[in-house]
Amino acid sequence: MSRSLPTVLALLVAVPALGADLEEAARRLIDHQRREGRAYDHLTELCDDIGHRLSGSPAAEEAVRWGAETFRSFGLDARLHRIEVPKWVRGRPEVVRLTAPRDVVLHALALGGSIATSANGLEAPVLVVETFEELRRRADEAEGRIVLFNKRMGPDGNGGTHGYGDVVPQRVAGAIEAAKVGAVGSMIRSVGTADYRLPHTGMMRYQDGVPRIPHVAIAAEDADLIERLVARGKPVRVSMRLDCRSLGEVPSANVIGELRGRERPDEVVVIAAHLDSWDVGQGAHDDGTGVVACIEALRALKELGLVPRRTIRAILYMNEENGLAGGTAYAEDFAHELERHVAAIEMDIGAFGVQGFGVSAGEGGVETVRGLARPLAAIGADRITEGGGGADIGPMRAHGVPQLGLRSDATRYFDYHHTEADTLDKVDPVELGKCTAALAYLAYALADADEPLPRLDG
Repeated sequence: MSRSLPTVLALLVAVPALGADLEEAARRLIDHQRREGRAYDHLTELCDDIGHRLSGSPAAEEAVRWGAETFRSFGLDARLHRIEVPKWVRGRPEVVRLTAPRDVVLHALALGGSIATSANGLEAPVLVVETFEELRRRADEAEGRIVLFNKRMGPDGNGGTHGYGDVVPQRVAGAIEAAKVGAVGSMIRSVGTADYRLPHTGMMRYQDGVPRIPHVAIAAEDADLIERLVARGKPVRVSMRLDCRSLGEVPSANVIGELRGRERPDEVVVIAAHLDSWDVGQGAHDDGTGVVACIEALRALKELGLVPRRTIRAILYMNEENGLAGGTAYAEDFAHELERHVAAIEMDIGAFGVQGFGVSAGEGGVETVRGLARPLAAIGADRITEGGGGADIGPMRAHGVPQLGLRSDATRYFDYHHTEADTLDKVDPVELGKCTAALAYLAYALADADEPLPRLDG
């Protein structure tokens, strides 16, 4: 819920004393984003001028150039960390149809990494299951069929979703499990929470020694239709024609921007997001909002003269969506520096109503962050919970780097996640500004602290 400026200021005054400097920093960053925030302007450039940017694509490389140039335009240090990323292309649009008991076009997207069908496509009867366990029990029914995994997920009523952890394995490994029992193709009910007949793409994998079969996501309504027809004993058949293919690895880069610390510049607080997106929509919430919040956080701190003791390093990672090459390579190539990385904060949950941060740190770390975050009550961002991090910063965990993740109201995040609907118009500039202020403040507070957070056990 949005709060008025008088309410914001009153809450700031009510926060227990942390020290005038931190309270003033929070007040200035919140007010700066309300009055002079430019995160939405950056997001407009990224979404409208570049668009979706799957790693290995020309648009992804344009986004790399844009990220570095944007940092530099604000007088910030910027460099490229060169990496290799996988290149997968969708090719011609998918054609997936119900062919029996009647002809219906199904709304589908190939999952990232899927192989193509033959030029003539494939057609087969459908077996509907909910879980891998059910598939194994019914293995004798799967030979020569297309398997539909029809497990649902949905909002949990508490600013999040339930079922994501159960459904994603079907997206990632569904083709493997279906092929093991003789299926010729596989489909999943899209990993999402909205019924707008929108398919959601995402990453999948194959396994050596297991036949590779085409793997697609279909809209929830189409999965429901197939389920109802099968339940009524109808002879359901589906055809699919896919043109997607993998083209090996190509050069790319993570973009690194820095605000150098005034006293301990070799000690680093990372703020992170991923620059790549899927090849549908504009990658606005996933993860354009995180990218521009990182850029804008550094700009705001520099413009306000809030230079902390330690360096704040913004990393715009490449290839989070279909390989994690950027996060893995950073942890490997910067391993010699990671003992001096005192914290890493990732933003990759969209920019809805900011709630706070999840924290994974050594003993006492959660309580420390909870104390530092008290001024963020002004924008509802002071909820600090155990357990935080993100995919890209995850590889640093083994080196003991404390992990934090910005949390926002994810009730609608999976309505748009990996779909054509993840576009600029879904982002509220006010909420994006609050996320940015929260990220900037907590990074500053951690980077300026007398003592770093307790490290994780390696």
